[in-house]
Amino acid sequence: MIQFRSLAVGVAGLAAGVLTLTACTGQQAGSSGDDTNIVHGTGELIAVAEADRQELPDIEGETLEGDRLRLADYRGEVLVLNVWGSWCAPCRAEMPHLVEVANDTADQGVQFVGLNVQDRSKDQANAFEERFDVPYPSLYDADGQLLLDFPEGTLSPQGIPSTLIVDREGRVAVRALKPLAEQELRDALDPIIAEG
Repeated sequence: MIQFRSLAVGVAGLAAGVLTLTACTGQQAGSSGDDTNIVHGTGELIAVAEADRQELPDIEGETLEGDRLRLADYRGEVLVLNVWGSWCAPCRAEMPHLVEVANDTADQGVQFVGLNVQDRSKDQANAFEERFDVPYPSLYDADGQLLLDFPEGTLSPQGIPSTLIVDREGRVAVRALKPLAEQELRDALDPIIAEG
């Protein structure tokens, strides 16, 4: 899993955080050959106590199918938001697990949404989803602009792949900065489902 790195940019006395998406590989850190720095992720999975949870930003965009999707519309349901790219080997490894759990939990008030980043065309991303028979929509974020909607200092997705589990009140309950195995995803998701 690869981490994003934040860059502080000062303009007229104001600083703006810029999130630079990096290429995803299973290889050691270094240059990918295309002027992209490769950085390993932490591999952490954080579960947040109910009293300490922060709201998920109201992210809205176009799906791979061309429809509008707004994450705030999922309030009242448990939401699993997975950041992925078709070019990312760990994303390919975890996708069957996400699909399995999405299918198994659909009748329990759990919704999955993907956030596709850095695919140069929707064709690549759609081919990936067809290959894995992904049953849920994905926002298309080719240039990473939707990820900038996560305020600095929040439990944002900081790598590819990353997964957020959002409780029924729209707050981030779990963040995984790593590809997830099926049982690992279930173990993180089940307590949030049980909160009713």
